[in-house]
Amino acid sequence: MKIWSYSRPFSFHGQSCEVKVTLTRSETISSLYVDDFLVDEQSIKYSDGIITFVHPLKIASGVEAQVESGYFNWRNVGIAVTENGRLVHESHPGEDLSYGEALMEDLYRMKENASGAGESKWAQNKYSIYADLGLAALFFIVSKVTGDLVLAAIVGGVTGLGLIVLQRFVKVDLLGGFAVFGTIMLAISTAFSLVLQDSYWVQMKGTALGLFTASLFMADGLLRQGAYFGARFERYMPGPLHHNRLVIGMSIMGIVSAGGNYVVAENFSEDFWLMYTTFLDFPIFMLSFLVILRWARKSEGATA
Repeated sequence: MKIWSYSRPFSFHGQSCEVKVTLTRSETISSLYVDDFLVDEQSIKYSDGIITFVHPLKIASGVEAQVESGYFNWRNVGIAVTENGRLVHESHPGEDLSYGEALMEDLYRMKENASGAGESKWAQNKYSIYADLGLAALFFIVSKVTGDLVLAAIVGGVTGLGLIVLQRFVKVDLLGGFAVFGTIMLAISTAFSLVLQDSYWVQMKGTALGLFTASLFMADGLLRQGAYFGARFERYMPGPLHHNRLVIGMSIMGIVSAGGNYVVAENFSEDFWLMYTTFLDFPIFMLSFLVILRWARKSEGATA
């Protein structure tokens, strides 16, 4: 299913050409058309990363070129056409189309650093990640089986609170270092669902609580330099980070995510919203989070 598409038309020796970059639920597809005829198509799954696509272009007269397509920032795609080593067209002049690849290199580098630092961050935090994924899956399954978003939200909230109780009796970390904050937010979320027992407000919960959480993150970043949330998030990361940049970035991401949830809930069906909030939101979150990490990461030799 197509989520979004970018169109980048251009002319090449009198031929009408176009690159279409399509985002689906599972992959990115880059397609090159000449006079509305598909001449080359390439794709990569989100799980395999982000690349700059390179399409070969050859027209009837025998002239050949290369067409690159790739991200030049976290949200936009551009193209560049090169003929005989000479740049003949740019959709966004001067932009670096390998921006997405650089983000993935940062992620791989952090993974490598983590693997050589004794017990990896994954080993420390995997149970809390499993718990988060399990709660999301539970919400989706209960919603689909019963058709009742309110019931699903209440079941998810009660299960989350049950995990907090269970944490007192097990040694593994189920809460990801946010015991107090997580307990408060789960209690608010469950109360929200109990008081406003309406499917529309269950959908709006992500927007309301997202904006509330974003305001807390922003206050922590601006007033306390990220001393609370920034320090706790850093425990997941293999390298040192600027705490204030991290939480301010997370706050902005929360505002954008809350806005996205509002737009989907207001303009699409309940089933589409459920698919979006359970599955489609994740690749958007990951890409945004990589951008934030790149901005927040301390350079070598930097001091706090």
